[in-house]
Amino acid sequence: MTRKLYAEAFGTFWLVFGGCGSAVFAAAFPQLGIGFTGVSIAFGLTVLTMAYAVGPISGGHFNPAVSTGLAMAGRFPWSDVISYIVAQLVGAIAAAAALYVILSGKAGFTSIGGFASNGFGAASPGGFSMASAFLAEAILTAFFLLIILGSTAKRAAPGFAPIAIGLGLTLIHLISIPITNTSVNPARSTSQALFAGGVPLGQLWLFWLAPIVGAIVGAVIYNALLAETAEEIREQSRDSKKAA
Repeated sequence: MTRKLYAEAFGTFWLVFGGCGSAVFAAAFPQLGIGFTGVSIAFGLTVLTMAYAVGPISGGHFNPAVSTGLAMAGRFPWSDVISYIVAQLVGAIAAAAALYVILSGKAGFTSIGGFASNGFGAASPGGFSMASAFLAEAILTAFFLLIILGSTAKRAAPGFAPIAIGLGLTLIHLISIPITNTSVNPARSTSQALFAGGVPLGQLWLFWLAPIVGAIVGAVIYNALLAETAEEIREQSRDSKKAA
């Protein structure tokens, strides 16, 4: 379990450092900014690379909503969910701290600004409402779970799951950066809000609630409508218990 928790912490660190780092440092860099597309690709690449690097150790969740959704689907023990979430938060907050130190070394630094935090209303890049933000985050997280569950099922082609999951996260960001700056990951939202403070911290509840609700809905839909048989669900559940 110790190795699994280290893997989750390092994987989540890389997700926040790479994804949020690209948003903070490179998205609007003068003349050579990577924009929304570049940030979306960066988030997808962080998950893809860490899923291959440490996924075989921990399963490569890097996200409290994913851990919750996998437990709901019977793919992960409920008894390990809290430990995984703590490790993910540690990794995310450590990455945000590193980003803050780097950013504060910039010439003329005065404020971290939004710090790639998530938000709705005035804090939304496109000015989208709380209801819009909640619906987008819930739907996108539900489909993220469908991608994860489907690409890691025993009948899926082996070895390609990290690619599908990484590209799925890229697509999610391409859709929703203008809406909420894209969360679908409570650990990523928490780390940035803690440093940004103010409005992002006050709105953080939505970026825990919506992704977790979406993940649970995605897990229920997959098991009810897409899993090949009830025996497949039981077999996956047995495998996850053995791995634990």
